[in-house]
Amino acid sequence: MKTIQIPKNWKYNRLNLSLPKVMGILNLTPDSFFDGGKFNATDNALEQTDKMISEGASIIDIGAVSTRPFAKHITEIEEWQRLKKVLPQIRKKYPATIISVDTYRSNIALKAISEGAEMINDISGGRFDKKIFEVIEAQKVPYVMMHIQGNPQTMQKKPHYVNVTKDVDNFFLLQLEKLMDLGINKNIILDPGFGFGKTVEHNYQLLSGLKTFRKHGFPVLAGISRKSMINKVLGTKPEEALNGTTALNMLALINGAQILRVHDVKEAVETIKLFEIYSKNSSDPTWS
Repeated sequence: MKTIQIPKNWKYNRLNLSLPKVMGILNLTPDSFFDGGKFNATDNALEQTDKMISEGASIIDIGAVSTRPFAKHITEIEEWQRLKKVLPQIRKKYPATIISVDTYRSNIALKAISEGAEMINDISGGRFDKKIFEVIEAQKVPYVMMHIQGNPQTMQKKPHYVNVTKDVDNFFLLQLEKLMDLGINKNIILDPGFGFGKTVEHNYQLLSGLKTFRKHGFPVLAGISRKSMINKVLGTKPEEALNGTTALNMLALINGAQILRVHDVKEAVETIKLFEIYSKNSSDPTWS
């Protein structure tokens, strides 16, 4: 029987990664690609948070800026106005749950941490606001470093790579070196950024190459939920993409992901339970 190894550079006792975990998505935006507008009201956001936690989410990832392709840019003031209505209430009501905030702005990250957030999920991997690394170093919170080519307004305009897996890995190496220079050498999560400046083919190449990123000793996050890499292949809409999401989440786990970022927590938790049985009886060296 095999056991799943915790990444060597993961020391955050609040999140045990001896088994993969689920990060539930809570969008406070009016224009996100799948659930925009559903959880703008505080009561709706709290109800959805309760549902995701009861279904097994270990992390709730709160986003107040839409980062879908061609999303409208909003100001820092607007982003914080959305967050401050919900974040403190979620922190108070669910003290045992890890609260992540999806932001690339250092000022928002700092304010969010002061209101109880304990993880920052940065789609830019430190490129949009270079001061965010300083916030992470000072506050000692886990940091999700995602790769993106371009920005949400430009990222799907003919994305190009020489070798997408190698190019994303080189990005991680560059940004990890900057973090190491600040003394940040643990509790980093690597996210290759499915759909963020990638074609369908790029996304599937990254999915098959997830094991590449595990060599750095940090956990890998897969955010595939209901994205176009499913819909463009199956001819579905995001609201019809749950089955495709589940199929690709299983592949992500087999290929090395240890955190699934999803809209549908129950199905992701069930996928992990099945994967646990698979991994214990597998000869795959990823999990030995």
